Amino acid sequence: MRVGKIITAVCIMLVAGLMLFGCGGEEKESAETSKDNGPIKVGGLIDLSGPTSSVGRPYADGLTAGVNYVNGQGGINGRQISFDLQDTAYNVQQGLSQYKKMVNSDHVVCIQGFGSAVTEALIRSLAKDKVPDFSASYSAHLTDPKKAPYNFFIAADYSTQLRAALNYFRSTWKESRAPKLAFIYPDHPYGLAPIPAGKEYAKEIGFEIVGEANVSLKAIDATTELLPLKDLAPDFCWIGGTTPSTSVILKSAKNIGMNTVFFTNIWGTDENLPKLAGDDANGSYSNQAAAVYGQDVPGMKVIEELTNGEPQMTHFTRGFVSILVMTEGMIRAAANGPITGESLKTSLETLRDFDPMGLAPLISYFPDDHRPNMAVFLYTIKDGKLTFVKREILDRREDWLGH
Repeated sequence: MRVGKIITAVCIMLVAGLMLFGCGGEEKESAETSKDNGPIKVGGLIDLSGPTSSVGRPYADGLTAGVNYVNGQGGINGRQISFDLQDTAYNVQQGLSQYKKMVNSDHVVCIQGFGSAVTEALIRSLAKDKVPDFSASYSAHLTDPKKAPYNFFIAADYSTQLRAALNYFRSTWKESRAPKLAFIYPDHPYGLAPIPAGKEYAKEIGFEIVGEANVSLKAIDATTELLPLKDLAPDFCWIGGTTPSTSVILKSAKNIGMNTVFFTNIWGTDENLPKLAGDDANGSYSNQAAAVYGQDVPGMKVIEELTNGEPQMTHFTRGFVSILVMTEGMIRAAANGPITGESLKTSLETLRDFDPMGLAPLISYFPDDHRPNMAVFLYTIKDGKLTFVKREILDRREDWLGH
């Protein structure tokens, strides 16, 4: 009888060990999860080189700083986050290959993603593998769980950003005629994503759409593309590129005497724009979803300490916020059992007005709606600096979900 008890006890221990190895966490009460000190593996697929690397690198720095902060605070119930950051180089096949290794060999719980092309290509794989992707591709259709059930992000989607800016400009328009609007964007998924929604909403609130143009992210001059728009005399021009291409557009517009108000998406303006475009950047507007470095919010003190007071771009702050949201999801998942991709998704969908230390608007996710919020920060360039204008908040309209 004594031998039988010993064998039974050994078998129980072996089974428990196999469960722990296979799941990356133990199926016990939340108070006991701290006994498992194994790292929680997270993959990072970021454009550290290529045409979007100018914004990808600071975003990745924010992710890394966020992981370091969370680990320094004790991690997730005592478990550290192991962050495997890889360069996708703006290459879809490279990103897909890296993802497969992370999921099949490294068994990551989730991904911190970035570019639209890789993010779009992963939608089905994420759902099949049950791996959440906290991407920095803010395309609206990724917020619809029916289309992309395992995609999450922390900023208002591109369509919401564009609608918010249009709403602001229309509400401040003083002339009796309708304001004229033109769209400038690169011909790829990131640039194209919000255009249909922007056109529809512009018409809804009384803009006259007069034209559009494609300007490459690699453009060194945009005179040819802008001359036809100049003749149409738009009052406002949306720029849907990145900071380097925005600077090219602003300088080209100045050279040809194009008089309009330019406003950009979340990637089209940052602290580098005045350095690249000089005085030509003054008076342009941008949509942002995170605090500017040095802004008086609680989380900025943490970031300043982590960066030794060295100013960082707003992209850095968004990366940091993405880690805070991921961490909150993991904490909630751990309270109910093992941290898996599926449990993380379920936990994230319980977030209601989560405050990322004041660094971004409050964040909520729902099982049928992954829009984090409907809030956009509007900034303008004044005297070479990003200057806050207004926080624009739109209704969470059901007909806008995924569009």
